[in-house]
Parts: sequence; structure tokens; C-alpha cells
Amino acid sequence: MSIRSSGLRLPPTITTTTTTTTTTTSKTSHPLLLRKQTKSIQMCLASSTVVHPSQTSSIQIVGGKASNWYNNGDTYEGADGEIDWPDLDADLQYWTRLLRPVQWYPGHIAKTEKELKEQLKLMDVVIEVRDARIPLATGHPQMEAWIGNRKRILVLNREDMISTSDRNAWAHYFANQGTKVVFANGKLGMGAIKLGRLAKSMAVGVNVKRKSKGLLPRAVRAGIVGYPNVGKSSLINRLLKRRLCTAAPRPGVTRHLKWVHFGKDLELLDSPGIIPMRISDQTSAIKLAICDDIGERSYNVADVAAILVQMLMRIPTVGSKALYQRYKIIAEGPGHSGKIFIDKLALQMFNGDVHQASFRLLTDFRKGKFGWVALERPPKQ
Repeated sequence: MSIRSSGLRLPPTITTTTTTTTTTTSKTSHPLLLRKQTKSIQMCLASSTVVHPSQTSSIQIVGGKASNWYNNGDTYEGADGEIDWPDLDADLQYWTRLLRPVQWYPGHIAKTEKELKEQLKLMDVVIEVRDARIPLATGHPQMEAWIGNRKRILVLNREDMISTSDRNAWAHYFANQGTKVVFANGKLGMGAIKLGRLAKSMAVGVNVKRKSKGLLPRAVRAGIVGYPNVGKSSLINRLLKRRLCTAAPRPGVTRHLKWVHFGKDLELLDSPGIIPMRISDQTSAIKLAICDDIGERSYNVADVAAILVQMLMRIPTVGSKALYQRYKIIAEGPGHSGKIFIDKLALQMFNGDVHQASFRLLTDFRKGKFGWVALERPPKQ
């Protein structure tokens, strides 16, 4: 039998809390955490009604694996508090398992992908741009194969939207992998000059080889690639100090490959955002939707906003305090449903319009209204 609370289905296994209180000395039985879980489950059960198993709901985001949130050993400590990112991804997978899959593959991407793979063969350096809030989710699964043994620079754009602790964690992670990383802010131009210098220095051997063959020197060729709306065109415009590439804060604006010259020594290839034909990892797909790195038509805005609320509740630098300060709505503990929060926001600010409330919350996150918030931390090495 299933239990429904405010339109959300709770897993039938959540029927009692007595079993968790018998081992308070174990790592997974922190007294404070048990009290929060018990209170959240009791609140959900208090308003529950029995429904037929054949009935379904549009979104299921209550629950998850909050009981393991602080205690599986893969934690990061610092100014941002302690966050168990592997379990956050496990919760995200739990919340999304009954949602409509997020898939987005506009027609121009297939053509662009074919052309881009041909152009990459001519590149001296490949500059891959990712969203600093979700560096793993914005990494194309086939990029390594396409780049091959060519030199690569990884740019984590929107560094202004993550904390110093997040930035240091990612810098350390990629340094251990031997990957050259540049943190950038395409809007303000931070990191652009460093990127240009690094691209030239990494390809300095190109003209040494040409000279040894009796050939004239040529400009270094660098291809800029990445997911939609991660800031590739804005970064190029900052490098050139003029607007040569069309840039807008939405995915799918650039639709054609375009060569631009950065002085006499560097040529840059601006490419449309590329994304897998089918996204198998729906946890990554939800993060792409939250960060506006995928077309809005590919997902249900209300579902994504509700999941964002639950993610923010688990991040110490945000939590219920930041949500209350922004909207004057009290959000309960880790078991609180994001959908309930969105419903309250809709009634309070938008005459019950859930779509508008959801869009407002997503927009506020994308504009940094909750502070410097990353949705990923590096895997434990």
C-alpha cells in the first residue's frame, strides 16, 4: 500500500521510526539526525490518506536517503560546513526516478557534432568550458575520445557563483588529474587573459615543428567546446574585447561553427553547445535544468524547482534560513517536500500559479540570490 501526502507518494517502507533508535551508538544513528527524520516523517504521515496502488503522482521527491546524509565518510569540511555530496546525488537519483526523463537534442546539434569532430582534428589546443556549479554534469561523456592526445584546457566558468571552498576543492581535484584548469567569469572577463596566454604557451611547439620542416609560422588554433549556455561565446567576446560572437543567457543561441582571430597568434573556433543525444544520467540532467544549461522545453519547471528546494535544504550555506529570508516561507527539515514549498510560494506571491512560482525560484538561484552555491563537489579521491 502507498501513502499520499499533499499529492506526493511516500515509499511504503517509511512506516515507523522505532527500528532506527535501537543503535544510537553507530555511525548512522546520530541523535540529532534521528530527531529531524522522525519529526519530518511524522509530519508527512499526519496528513496522509490511503490511495489505490494504481494511482500515480506527477512528482515524487519526499524521502531519499537522508539517514546516511552525514555519516558515510565522504564528507568535505570547510567554510561551507560539512556536506555529503555522494549521498546528495543518491537522494537526487531517488527523487527523479519517477519523473519524466529530461531529454533535449535540437536538430542543429547533430550536424554541429559531426562538423566539430572534423574540426577538432585541426586543433592544437581544445578549450573545454564547463559550468563551475556543476563541473561533472557539464562534462560531455565522449569529449575525451574526441580530443584524443591533443592538449586540453578546462575552463570552469561562472566562478563568481561558487564559494572559495568549492573553487579550491575543484582546483585540487583537477590538479591531481593533471588537467590545466582556468577559473573564469565570462560576463566580467575574469580569467580571459590568462586563458589566452595559456592556450598560446601550450601550443608553442607547433611552430617549432613547422620551422624544422621549413614552414612559416602560423597562429595557434584553439577550439572552444562545451555544453549549451556554459558561457563559451561570452568568454570569446571577453578575450577579443568586442562582441563578435552572439551570446545570450539561454541554451541554443549559437548554431554554427565560427572562426575568430585573437591577434596574429591565436585563432579561436566558437562552437554551438553540444550535448549527448540521450542523457542516461538523470541526476546530471536535473542539474543541467536547474542551472539553465539545457532547453526549458525538455523538463517540467515545477518538478525541477521542487527538487532544487530539497537540494538547497541540504546545503549548509543555504538551508531553510536563506529560503525564509528570501520568501518569508518556513521550510521544514530534510524530509520536507519541495513541492509543498513551491505551492506555498505560488499562493503567497502568484495567486496560486505554480509555474510562475517555480520559474521565480529557479531564476533566483541562477542569479545567485541564495549566495555562492555549487551543486557538486569533487568525488573523494
